[in-house]
Amino acid sequence: MRQNSTKAGGKPARGGGVAEAQGLRRIRENAAGIDIGSQTHYAAVPPGRATPAVRRFGCLTPELHEMAQWLKACAITTVAMESTGVYWIPVAQVLEQYGLEIVLADATHIKNVPGRKTDVSDSQWIQQLHNYGLLRGAFRPQRALQVLRTYWRHREGLVQGGAQQIHLMHKALEQMNLQLHKVLSDVSGLSGMRIIRAILEGERDGETLAKLCDRKVRASAQTVAKSLTGDYRDDHLFTLRQAVELYDIYQEKMAACDREIQRQMAGFAPKADPRTLPPARPGKKPGRRRKNQPHFDLRAEMYRMTGVDLTQIDGISTLTAQTALCECGHDLSAFPSEKNFTSWLGLCPNNRITGGKVRRTRTRRVQNRLADALRVAAQSLHHSKSALGAFYRRMKAHLGPAKAITATARKLACQIYRLLKYGTDYVDQGEQRYEQQYRERLLHGMRKRAQQLGYDLVAVHSGEVVS
Repeated sequence: MRQNSTKAGGKPARGGGVAEAQGLRRIRENAAGIDIGSQTHYAAVPPGRATPAVRRFGCLTPELHEMAQWLKACAITTVAMESTGVYWIPVAQVLEQYGLEIVLADATHIKNVPGRKTDVSDSQWIQQLHNYGLLRGAFRPQRALQVLRTYWRHREGLVQGGAQQIHLMHKALEQMNLQLHKVLSDVSGLSGMRIIRAILEGERDGETLAKLCDRKVRASAQTVAKSLTGDYRDDHLFTLRQAVELYDIYQEKMAACDREIQRQMAGFAPKADPRTLPPARPGKKPGRRRKNQPHFDLRAEMYRMTGVDLTQIDGISTLTAQTALCECGHDLSAFPSEKNFTSWLGLCPNNRITGGKVRRTRTRRVQNRLADALRVAAQSLHHSKSALGAFYRRMKAHLGPAKAITATARKLACQIYRLLKYGTDYVDQGEQRYEQQYRERLLHGMRKRAQQLGYDLVAVHSGEVVS
């Protein structure tokens, strides 16, 4: 990181200044800008509020309080900063304690002009842009949802850590030529973990191990016994044992995280009685916990918080619905319309128009956990008999799989927006009704085009004019 001064925190910072813009109207007179760094932060206030107008502060908590007090002494009411990693979070939390408004701006919107790239000029540039109202703050849910989001994102990391240990189990089994993962659909399931734990306890007989399989396993006992005949080397057994132990630790930490999530969700005001929760969609088995599912009734708790059941939307699972709730919250007043919501997710075309012509329509590159979850949900609709499934298959045949996934993910985002914003119920019109409406739209367009050319549409089989 470039530093323009070796003085201690809270001292004046020297560097090149930024010229005042001409012809622009000041919108926020009491605006400040902060250049966020890993060790030091540079805060700039309007000229005349302090001498000098830019000061350097450290990252320690007392220094952050000193910065907040200095900003308050300069009559600052709003502060803009870049979303630099996680370094902005402590700064924003301390400044909010002093009643300052925080505008978290995208770093790509604050790129400095060439030739004056220093920490001091960066802070002055941010302050100047914020002063003229040229910065738009990023969406941040309310504080209680930020806490819930932290727990949920941490839980996603625990799930990924457990999945990595499953891969290490596969590797150890493959090195010993134990083909258990090829006769069972999931080695981390009930039957697979029984067999692996028995192997770690010293059992080597394939027939004895095969008897530990659940009755629902499709492979025969003889096939399972043959797959468990291999070279039980001590080094590979050691790595297998450690992978199982770490997997158990991740499962234990996941259960503890679920308890914190349940406690946090219980603090929200109820909007519906969980006893009025509508039945699950066909094909879903309520009451049965699957792997990586929360250790409490998450669907009922979300219904109590929001008053709607997002899992009624085809393709939206309980985990996807919880991701939507944690990332954007149940209050979508920050998004005036569905277009604003899908634009924030990066699921709509980004039209680049030059000279009156659309030069590019590719979607923006946005790092959004909800958008990623919706894309995964869109892929699950490939064989769905719903209207959304029919839409995905039609888009895939017309545009290809990548664009079809994005288009279907946008449809799912619109459905989530309508349910959370207006509290309506989701009604699936069905695959047949969707195909019928699509056929009617095609006929209407063809008939209108034929009439413009002076022709009529005639049915091949009956010879009647299509009206």
